[in-house]
Amino acid sequence: MSTASTKALVLDFGGVISRTLFETHDLSEAALGLPPGTLTWRGPFAPETDALWQAMQADHITEREYWMARTQSVGRLVGEDWNDMQTFVQRARGADVEAVIRPEALAAVHRAKAAGCKLAVLSNELDLFYGASFRERLPLLQLFDVIIDATYTGILKPDRRAYEMCADALGVAAADCVFVDDQSRNVLGAIQLGWKTVQFDVTDPATSYARALALLDI
Repeated sequence: MSTASTKALVLDFGGVISRTLFETHDLSEAALGLPPGTLTWRGPFAPETDALWQAMQADHITEREYWMARTQSVGRLVGEDWNDMQTFVQRARGADVEAVIRPEALAAVHRAKAAGCKLAVLSNELDLFYGASFRERLPLLQLFDVIIDATYTGILKPDRRAYEMCADALGVAAADCVFVDDQSRNVLGAIQLGWKTVQFDVTDPATSYARALALLDI
């Protein structure tokens, strides 16, 4: 049985715990052997300079199509034919896994843990995009009580079963879950089940994490 005093912080991984690919061009260039300054697209951080991002925001292309275009273009820069995003992510982020983790995430996780909250990752593609070895090399993830990854469950957010699986594994009530995700559809999925939520703003991670901690009464 869950108790009202047991709260849980449930985090998406990509963009919430890890910095976005928009923010780590220097690391990607180094990992891929590209000259500094080669990657210039910045998505939400400089939408006026990213025509493809503007097309996505206008619903002319999907988010998946955006990232496939970026994956293929970066693949061409290194002389290879890349047809899935996980190739891009794993090649670009394989060197120093801790360098792509948000310091705000690290601080919030430690504060929540110290306050007695349970911790979970609820991701649609953690090992699919990052590779299982990434998780093994990231000490931060050892702090989490539960990791629910659709790479293995096959249940993608915002399917209600993903959230129910997570709450059940944590042993907490829906009302005691605080969920942080950068995708509005995933946030809405959690709201429908009675979870408290924060829609993560990748351009202002400190404020997003402060809101999550406040919902946990921390």
